[in-house]
Amino acid sequence: MQLVDISSIKTHNKYLRLGGSVEKLKKSIETVGLINPLVLNDNNELIAGGRRFTALQELGYTQALCIIAHKNALEQELISIDENLVRKDLSKVELEESFKRGRDLYEQLYPDAIKFTEEDLSTPQSLELKTELPNEKRSFIDITAEKTGLSKKVIKSAIDREEKSSKRVKDLRAHGELNASQINEIIKLPKEEQERIVDLAKDRTVKQVKELVRNINQNGLDEAINEEVNKVQLPKEYQSLKTLVTRTNKVLGKILIEEMHTESEELLNITEAINTLRVSLDQFAILTNDTNGDTPRANHQNLNDEQYHALVQDAMGPLQQTDNL
Repeated sequence: MQLVDISSIKTHNKYLRLGGSVEKLKKSIETVGLINPLVLNDNNELIAGGRRFTALQELGYTQALCIIAHKNALEQELISIDENLVRKDLSKVELEESFKRGRDLYEQLYPDAIKFTEEDLSTPQSLELKTELPNEKRSFIDITAEKTGLSKKVIKSAIDREEKSSKRVKDLRAHGELNASQINEIIKLPKEEQERIVDLAKDRTVKQVKELVRNINQNGLDEAINEEVNKVQLPKEYQSLKTLVTRTNKVLGKILIEEMHTESEELLNITEAINTLRVSLDQFAILTNDTNGDTPRANHQNLNDEQYHALVQDAMGPLQQTDNL
């Protein structure tokens, strides 16, 4: 290690995270000093420690303790990626890109290591870290899981998404229009087929995407797309309602079967919410059955019309307020 003039350090590395808020890091350096030195290559280029470099600059340091890494270009890039994976808050897309590039570099630098394609994670034993092996023989997934604390399956899935996704899928993922679970299903198709169905898939639930992919594999792309386009889709709000109703029925079933009782003060609030829900369900039944108000009124048969409609207004009030948020 050696002291290097900060003004002489070059910061052209694309992996560096320069700028941004480093207030906590500055306080740490002021309190205990620079614990982890900057890492430079032989050309005084910063390859690890972008946030530390920024903090030192803002604190007015003129020199920094640095490690000079005598490494080739591939090794330097892997050091930069490793620094980011361990220390930097990456977006989901950046994380997947870093895992994929890190895997490629690692397997070039360590040809005797277990390859990504050889990694079988189907058994509980295979998910355990292989710390008994020499580092140069451990897989990239194994080493990275130990460093990051992420599971080996999470890392493998991230690399699969980056490697197998089409350009359009990656673009939608970057803009938050597709989630990881949807993509895990989409990438089961060739990239050219992904391009044709991704705009259909982005508005579907994971279960619906899985069914679409299954239909494509069984009946062909064109027939599956035609069927999907002409299918009457359940609105997202209805899908959310379906999920909530299913969960609610499971919870209520458990409470009733086990005859669970409570003296909590919250029980009154729950009871009032259920009464409101009953009225909302009456209105929902009218909406979906188009019975012009003839749907039975659940447990409110003893109310006259004026009392019932007053209760309806009380129930619908919070819903209308929610629409205005």
